[in-house]
Amino acid sequence: MNMMIYPLRLEPKLDHRLWGGQRLARWLGLPDPLPKDLAEVWLIYAKNRILNGELADKTLEEASEQLGAQLLGSQSIPRYGHDFPQLAKFIDANAKLSIQVHPDDAYAHSVEAHTGFHGKTEAWYILHAEPGATLIYGLKRPSNRQEFASAVADGRLEELVNYVPVQAGDVVFVPAGTLHAINEGILLFEIQQKSDLTYRVYDYQRRGPDGKLRELHLEKALDVIHYHPPEQEKIPPLTLEAGRDLLVACPYFALERLQLSQPTSFTTRPTSFETWTVIQGRATVAGEPLRLGQSLVLPAQLGEYLIEPEGVTVLLRTYYPNLIDDLIHPLRRLGYSEQRIAQTVKDA
Repeated sequence: MNMMIYPLRLEPKLDHRLWGGQRLARWLGLPDPLPKDLAEVWLIYAKNRILNGELADKTLEEASEQLGAQLLGSQSIPRYGHDFPQLAKFIDANAKLSIQVHPDDAYAHSVEAHTGFHGKTEAWYILHAEPGATLIYGLKRPSNRQEFASAVADGRLEELVNYVPVQAGDVVFVPAGTLHAINEGILLFEIQQKSDLTYRVYDYQRRGPDGKLRELHLEKALDVIHYHPPEQEKIPPLTLEAGRDLLVACPYFALERLQLSQPTSFTTRPTSFETWTVIQGRATVAGEPLRLGQSLVLPAQLGEYLIEPEGVTVLLRTYYPNLIDDLIHPLRRLGYSEQRIAQTVKDA
């Protein structure tokens, strides 16, 4: 038995930004004094340090390099080698984030190769939204590079963008190239490719801690923006079985929500690692106790494990999917139409 194949607890990375606040710290039960500007908690990230077991003090990146398919599974390796391919985080928008866009793999691996990052396709699960809260998601009408650049220069960009009202439980898929922003009053879970490449387009004339206007990255943004309106704003969940919903899936990640009230057995597959995050209640996952806001990485070769909830517990599960074998074929067998599947399982 490989002593390095066990559930991995990671040290979260706390990220402070000028648009952060105290809601996330309160929700997570962090000790006083609470930080005033906690914006993000990076739960699952390659650079996070492992806290338990034989791999303690190594980073998830180092463990992935050492264990390869035993940890990662076989499906991500042809595309990303031994690189841990996902990043999961909480985001608290106490103030509106900048209007921004992310590149895809092709652009990231060429123009941004020196960063070591991939492209950035992401998805959001809304945990809390104040009444009237909105996201910026794509453009409200077709545009082009020249018009877009002029709108930014003239301070008219807000006239072009598409505003989407959101509430708790909504799911939004943000493929690379989609102009977007999280506005104030929203707490969410984000699953994304392992990347921190963000091209800031518009920032409401805000100044950073140094007193200077925050940097924009307009030329790169203009290279990667999709200038057509989005076809779909929110993703409807697909029920896989009682208490288990597929929230969204794409070639880079699948995100499920599970509501459990009694001990339940699961089994990892050799094709992918799994991550679990508690968003309501608490549970013991594969022998590791998790409270609200805590996460765990399960290696692909772990095999059978048990989740023991305390009362009703809601968890989010991610993995690296083969869309056809892991999702589309099973969804067809459940009787879902091709059109309905395509609303939740995205090919880009």
